Amino acid sequence: MKEIFFDQIAIGEQLPSLTKPPITRTTLAYFCGASNDHNPVHVDSDFARAAGADDVFVHGMLDMAYMAQLLTGWVPQAAIRSFGVKFGAIVYVGDTITCHGEVVDKVEIDGVYILKLKLKAVDQKGESKLTGDAQVRVSAPKVGE
Repeated sequence: MKEIFFDQIAIGEQLPSLTKPPITRTTLAYFCGASNDHNPVHVDSDFARAAGADDVFVHGMLDMAYMAQLLTGWVPQAAIRSFGVKFGAIVYVGDTITCHGEVVDKVEIDGVYILKLKLKAVDQKGESKLTGDAQVRVSAPKVGE
C-alpha cells in the first residue's frame, strides 16, 4: 500500500474497485461463525422460504465487511476516521459484489488532512446493494516537490 498525499488526490478520483468472488453457502456458514449471527434465514433454505424469501440471503454485515475491505486495501485501518453504510437491497447466494469508492471532498482540520468518500457496492447486474460514506486521514502535502 503506497502512502497517499493530500495534494496528490483530486476530488472525483476513484478508489481501485474490489470485486469479490460469487458468494457461496460456505461463505455464509463461515460468516455465521465469524459474526456469531446464526439467524437461519442465512443458512437454512426451508426456514428462509417459510419467512417469505426466495432462498437464504447474505448477512448485510458481510456486504459491509467487503466495503471495509475496499477501504483497508487503499489506506491503513488506522487511517479510517469514520465509516457508515445504508443497506439498499438483499444479496443472494451466487451474487458477485463489486465495491467502488470516490473522493468527494478534501478538508484540512487543525493539521489533519481528510478525504471524504462516497462508497457503493453493486452486484453483477449493476444493482446497488449498499451505499456508504467514509472519511480517511492521509499524509500532509509533499513540500518542495
